[in-house]
Amino acid sequence: MEGIVGLVCCILCAFPLFVVGYYNRNSREPITFWAGDKNLKVKVKDIQGYNDEISKLYIKCALAFVTTGILCVVYFWVGIVCILLECTLGIYVVWKIYKNILLSHS
Repeated sequence: MEGIVGLVCCILCAFPLFVVGYYNRNSREPITFWAGDKNLKVKVKDIQGYNDEISKLYIKCALAFVTTGILCVVYFWVGIVCILLECTLGIYVVWKIYKNILLSHS
């Protein structure tokens, strides 16, 4: 039963990431990171390339959450450890990747 709860929680976390990544891919406005940088339009020169890379990053994050949810069903405690790693170390790694993407398209 707890594995199903872990799966549902992970899917609820993945859904907004997937929606932002998939539907804003072709946007004329740069996709913001979680904190929402208001100066992105000034910073980003190649908006289409930037949005393409950021949308791929968001979709990868969503897939990581879905995979972890499935792992919660199969091996509950391993899934919980993966959730903890995604919510701590994973956010840092995604932030570093975001900074590299922003630097390469500025």
